[in-house]
Amino acid sequence: MKKILVVLTNTVKYGEKNAATGLWLGEATEFVAEVQKQGFEIDYVSPQGGFVPLDPRSMKSIDDESFAIYEQPQFQEKALAHSLQPSQVNSSDYLGIYYTGGHGVMWDFPNSPELEKISLQIYQNNGYVTSVCHGIAGLLFMKDSNGEYFVKDKKITGFTTTEEYLSGKSSVVPFYNEKVAEEHGAQFVKARAFKSFAVQDGRIITGQNPFSAKAVAQKFLENV
Repeated sequence: MKKILVVLTNTVKYGEKNAATGLWLGEATEFVAEVQKQGFEIDYVSPQGGFVPLDPRSMKSIDDESFAIYEQPQFQEKALAHSLQPSQVNSSDYLGIYYTGGHGVMWDFPNSPELEKISLQIYQNNGYVTSVCHGIAGLLFMKDSNGEYFVKDKKITGFTTTEEYLSGKSSVVPFYNEKVAEEHGAQFVKARAFKSFAVQDGRIITGQNPFSAKAVAQKFLENV
């Protein structure tokens, strides 16, 4: 059975600021649509398990295929209402793990040692570690068995500092993905702001922004 683990956020607001955030819906549904066409089964996990909020801004621009997935009772149940807790996940079941974005992930993805352990086990089992947009926050603070940052000397991408400023959220995020990536020894590459762009370094595949989810899925599918 071909399975992928999709990681979602539990964060509902920007830190202490009462402004709604959460999963950027298309970053989940566009990836899922692509891999399901190739027979992959999807499981959904979040740092705490259970409820996954949606960033309300992400509902304004999803395509018909994404909306069809959003309407599915199975997606609403497994992804949004009752996502798995990390303790319920057996890493050996998966060919890959995919970190979705939305600003919320910047608060809970870097603080989940359980998810880090799952990711490293999948990678050590010759699986793929992938992310899109802010989802790179789930990889930036991971350390390997030697205590080195997982992204050190790896070519990666994610939501850029320029895109953060253009999104109007530069003053509320806890850190800039691009800056941390470089501080942790990664080779951070990027394309024009808000253009689809994905990069692969071995079994690590990352996408730059919300428009890159399909590109990440396609690179993954080319390898499995």
